[in-house]
Amino acid sequence: MLNNKQLLSINWKKVHGLIPCIIQNIFSSEILMHGYMNQDALNITIRNKEITFYSRTKQRLWTKGEISGNFLKVMDIIIDCDQDSVLFLVNPTGKTCHLDNASCFNGKKSNYTDFFYLEESIKQKKNFSINKSYTAQLHNNGINRIAQKVGEEAVETVIAAINTNKEDLINESSDLIYHLLVLLHNQNLNFINIIQKLNLRNQNN
Repeated sequence: MLNNKQLLSINWKKVHGLIPCIIQNIFSSEILMHGYMNQDALNITIRNKEITFYSRTKQRLWTKGEISGNFLKVMDIIIDCDQDSVLFLVNPTGKTCHLDNASCFNGKKSNYTDFFYLEESIKQKKNFSINKSYTAQLHNNGINRIAQKVGEEAVETVIAAINTNKEDLINESSDLIYHLLVLLHNQNLNFINIIQKLNLRNQNN
């Protein structure tokens, strides 16, 4: 979050009292929306840790989600180098766009964003009927079967690499990553835990 020095550094005069705000999903890195805040809106956002904008059309403060219930929980705040715009990293509680899209910039996503939604889909299928979902079947069979599948796919990935068969390597790697995600979710973990550990190791190397 912003400290007092950073808060005081905002150039409110330059932005005529309304600072542009970019809202980004902290987990998927997806840009969700853009809005404006005056000083009151920013202070309320910091205090409540929920995005509150200033509406230029209605000329009043409004909290994102006050009607829909789809709030934007603030996880971090970053001011740009010119102190005239702010990036908010958030954890959305629902779809951000009023058109029922995850993002107001609905369109081409980054590869990591696609991976995030793939993982979310796998996570949800954990609770599906075992007659309709292979993922649910794996969870129903228990940790031993899930771990066994990870081992089997790892061996098949190694064989594909040794045989220098790129198509097989892509297919087997896809199977391996899928089963690894199922294993993580079975243990109430997700891929962000792996990324955090890798980042920590990278800093220490």
